Amino acid sequence: MAWYSVPSLLCLPFMAPIFYLFHAFYLITSSNAQGPPSPGYSPSSRVSSVTFNQGFRNRWGPQHQRLDQGSLTIWLDKSSGSGFKSLQPYRSGYFGAAMKLQPGYTAGVITSFYLSNNEDHPGNHDEIDIEFLGTTPDKPYTLQTNVYIRGSGDRNLIGREMRFHLWFDPTRDYHNYAILWTLSEIIFFVDDVPIRMYTKKTDATFPTRPMWVYGSIWDASSWATENGRYKANYRYQPFVGKYTNFKLGGCTTNGPASCRPPSASPSGSGSLSQQQVMAMNWVQRNYMVYDYCHDPKRDHTQTPEC
Repeated sequence: MAWYSVPSLLCLPFMAPIFYLFHAFYLITSSNAQGPPSPGYSPSSRVSSVTFNQGFRNRWGPQHQRLDQGSLTIWLDKSSGSGFKSLQPYRSGYFGAAMKLQPGYTAGVITSFYLSNNEDHPGNHDEIDIEFLGTTPDKPYTLQTNVYIRGSGDRNLIGREMRFHLWFDPTRDYHNYAILWTLSEIIFFVDDVPIRMYTKKTDATFPTRPMWVYGSIWDASSWATENGRYKANYRYQPFVGKYTNFKLGGCTTNGPASCRPPSASPSGSGSLSQQQVMAMNWVQRNYMVYDYCHDPKRDHTQTPEC
């Protein structure tokens, strides 16, 4: 619970010292806040790491991409951003990378790791996103998860966004972010903690066509930070994203039909265990800041799964 939820104390002058003591206590304790309960299982440990060159290639902005001892750095400045793409398309699988974000002013800048078939189906593509929305120094990063199904690619694209703050500072160290895409579920993980599970209801609400794995850093000033209120400011360039510990545990398009993606849980059934669900519920209860299904401004006839 944030300290600003108790402003009523200030209306009583003699209570102000108590308020400031409470505020100080909150800042001290929150900086060492306990993380989520253990999920009890680590899907990432079941998938071998690959080097960047084993699994990916540059997609755009090669002059803004550097590979050094297994760590990939990409950056955005006024001239260009950069992106990379997997060597093969996949029809399911576990896809992850450890990422480290830039501190300071990053408003308008998107640092991402995602699946898409936009190049294969322009204007009618599927997409599964992990996107960090740039921020200002006084506010935390927002991690946006999103699912598109046969979107129009532009203004009519129907997103299914859930956004989170994190229980750690993503600029201080590398943390693992992953997408597990099966025939019936999409699960987003942060350090092996499931933060969101999107379940197939019908073919119309679930991506089934093969997708490639991408990462990128780019200028999305029109919408990325507080709906475009804050833009990319190139006085702070270059904006940098770092990646390592790549995971590609997937079933390729040309692979055997018997291929199955890694299991999300120790049972091997694909569904999350009770312990994993408890960890996910804790994250959503404490750190979720937006859920498209609960947005009264959205037309939910377009998202029947809600």
